[in-house]
Amino acid sequence: MARKRREGVRVLPLGFGEAGLPIHPALARELAAGSDRGAYGPVAGSAALRAAAAGYWSRRGLPTEPGMVVSGPGSKALLFGLVMSLGGEIVIPTPSWVSYAAQATLAAEGALQVATPPGEGGVPSPALLADAVVRARGQGRRVAGVVVTLPDNPTGTLASEQTVRRLCEVARELDLVIISDEIYRDLVHDPSRQVPSPAAYAPERTVVTTALSKHLAAGGWRIGVARLPEGPIGETLRADLLGVGSEIWSSAPAPMQHAAAYAFSEPPELVERVDRSRRLHAVVAGAVTARFEAAGARVPSPEGAFYVYPDFEPLRERLAADHGVRTGADLTGLLLERYGVGVLPGVAFGDDEQALRMRVSSSLLYGETEEQRLAALATPDPLTLPWIADSLDRLSEVLEAVTTPLPLAAPATC
Repeated sequence: MARKRREGVRVLPLGFGEAGLPIHPALARELAAGSDRGAYGPVAGSAALRAAAAGYWSRRGLPTEPGMVVSGPGSKALLFGLVMSLGGEIVIPTPSWVSYAAQATLAAEGALQVATPPGEGGVPSPALLADAVVRARGQGRRVAGVVVTLPDNPTGTLASEQTVRRLCEVARELDLVIISDEIYRDLVHDPSRQVPSPAAYAPERTVVTTALSKHLAAGGWRIGVARLPEGPIGETLRADLLGVGSEIWSSAPAPMQHAAAYAFSEPPELVERVDRSRRLHAVVAGAVTARFEAAGARVPSPEGAFYVYPDFEPLRERLAADHGVRTGADLTGLLLERYGVGVLPGVAFGDDEQALRMRVSSSLLYGETEEQRLAALATPDPLTLPWIADSLDRLSEVLEAVTTPLPLAAPATC
């Protein structure tokens, strides 16, 4: 993207999964208030942060004791520590966020990829999960856990309660620990829709992680929390996770913990900001979906976060004939090199190499300045803002150029 900008090409940044919004002034105030906290703290995190996180989950129907909360420098680090603590192979949904497979390879015995049900990203198909684990164990391999994402990155969809319940039954039958990454939980587009956390259906074996990165757009702050289950599984995992944390990060940054405790207590000003963010993400992701559908792609309706996962399979023959496109990477390479549109091919998320699918992130369309992004949050109709409308129109222009059949060459004359 930087190279295309230097070449004078107009770019559309649709590849990076960042929330794309300013830090709320109240969070900045609390961070400043905690800036004099220079001492090491407990590996699990401060009492104030653990109590605030416990309250956050309890208000979402997951009663939580502060003693079963562990903080870390981002939920990504906590996920890595959990995978390392579990060991063995880790089942991950296909497609799924790029770091799950990498972490399972680095910290455990690798990733066992299992496809998701149609239209339900983030959760491996329970039937396929059972089959894959039984087969792997039959070969002498140890499968220790399964990761789910609710709602999902990269598809932006949310698995059904029925699917999550059945996954929990399989996990109990096969003695798998469930790691539920719920970092996008508060960005489900329909605020009345409940997130079917596996912690509600298999509480004795489910770990839940979240952070401030997405719903409060504090990705650069690197502060996250994990909710460990009560009982023997949770106690063992907590001890192992604290051991990993003690040797790698010692404790999350104390000023960040102070601000995070304020954030997880959910004061009205931050609740309002999250509500505005959710609405903005839903509107713009929906508009991006409509542009891809108009170009002939199949697109699952986004239900959370700021991701769209279009599939150009209906246009395969045309794309191959006109542009030599045969893989997802071919298609995303064409979009970047010729038109300056940055997206990620599905293969980056574990999808099939031949699939003409891509992850599109709509969150960096909100503006290039803080003033523009705040205006996007404030306006009742963000699609009328000139910079957002212009980006959407540019996207349509590019998609039309890529998908419109090229004219046939005139026959040679004597």
